[in-house]
Amino acid sequence: MTAFRIAVDIRTVLKSEKREFALAVSFVSSSDSLVIYGPSGAGKSITLQSIAGLLTPDSGSIQLNGNVLFDSSCGINLAPQARKTGFLFQNYALFPHLNVQQNISFGLHKGWRNPGKHVLDERVAHWLKVFELEAVAGQYPHQMSGGQQQRTSLARALVSDPQALLLDEPFSALDPKLRNRMRHELIELRSRVHIPLIMITHDSEDVRLFGDEVLEIRDGRIQENNEAPGNAADVA
Repeated sequence: MTAFRIAVDIRTVLKSEKREFALAVSFVSSSDSLVIYGPSGAGKSITLQSIAGLLTPDSGSIQLNGNVLFDSSCGINLAPQARKTGFLFQNYALFPHLNVQQNISFGLHKGWRNPGKHVLDERVAHWLKVFELEAVAGQYPHQMSGGQQQRTSLARALVSDPQALLLDEPFSALDPKLRNRMRHELIELRSRVHIPLIMITHDSEDVRLFGDEVLEIRDGRIQENNEAPGNAADVA
């Protein structure tokens, strides 16, 4: 397997009626479990969305495993589907009108039509088995537990065989008990599915559990001192 490497050097300015925010982020990492942490409004989500292609920086470049995803000087800006990254949204973003199998199939789907209920791609079948979702393949998000929803969202992100999994504050909206359970479920799942992970968070416990390499971001800049925080108050 090719060694993982991501190189990000981007700048962008976002303006609203009340605020102007300037992001200037530059880093290179070969860690397969990278955590970018910092307080709300520090620029974490902008950075992750830029990597995924959900937001276009004003200038700079992004490379993943030697492939150029974005380079303003060369006019390169790959579409999200072409970047080979899987994105796990904060609230899992499952489609409520689609069952588990269809939600996972959406990771392979092109266009606006919903995946069929009765067509099972072998790649979808594989991830249903890996994440032990075969018994609930026909259920809808509101019928599932939090763990089943997380596994469905992970399966959808992984079904297209991405080069990296991007996680946007995946536990922040959960109550403390469920948050702890979901963290350890993700740890267990990663022990079976080996894929580089880039997570953004404001929570020091995420840093402790997932941060093989840690980058701190504040006010749109990566900080030089990248030691993990001692407690949640450090990044609140």
